Amino acid sequence: MRRFVRMNLELEGFEVLEASDGLDAIRKAREDLPDLVILDVEMPKLDGFETLREIRRSLSVPVIMLTVRSEEDDLIRGLDLGADDYVTKPFSARELVSRINALLRRVELSSPADRNSRMEIDDRLIADFDRREVLVNGEPVKLRPTEYRLLYHLLQNQGRTLSHEQLLSKVWGPEYVDDNQLLRLYITYLRQKIEPDPSNPRYIFNERGYGYRFADIRPQES
Repeated sequence: MRRFVRMNLELEGFEVLEASDGLDAIRKAREDLPDLVILDVEMPKLDGFETLREIRRSLSVPVIMLTVRSEEDDLIRGLDLGADDYVTKPFSARELVSRINALLRRVELSSPADRNSRMEIDDRLIADFDRREVLVNGEPVKLRPTEYRLLYHLLQNQGRTLSHEQLLSKVWGPEYVDDNQLLRLYITYLRQKIEPDPSNPRYIFNERGYGYRFADIRPQES
């Protein structure tokens, strides 16, 4: 698997460092500071989840998980630990390269403050896109970059329902337009951080079978 991945990534012009197990991966990530890490869930000495946990203690490098498991629990565990994306085996070299390029493009994006730089949604929620800051009841809430982009696109289309395909394309890239499960998980994460009661949403609403809409609460611009 490592030879297959390395060969195909080098053919695409990437410089590749190879690790034989989880402990080796942690050491190389810390010493060489790669632009992106690809972790197999099933590795010797330390599995992909524990390796990811250790990498996240000191690095914010983007991480793609490779797994043969398609169960939602494994996907949730990886994302909760800080994975940015996942690819399920078997996969093609083209699919992996596409996911890598999409993730690197997202990392390179600057702050999306091209319209309303500061949006005071109501008396408890403020999003400041210039400062990349979200406040709930006056306290900063730490959002992952993906959660931040998702909130941005929902807010800039406040009151309008965006389809699953539109959100996936805008937030993750066109390669992800069929991954409704990924979108649903990130909507859940975002609700847990900004909603007063995530089980009874005040801001983000699901239009069943179509997409999501942010409540039509007109922001005050500053």
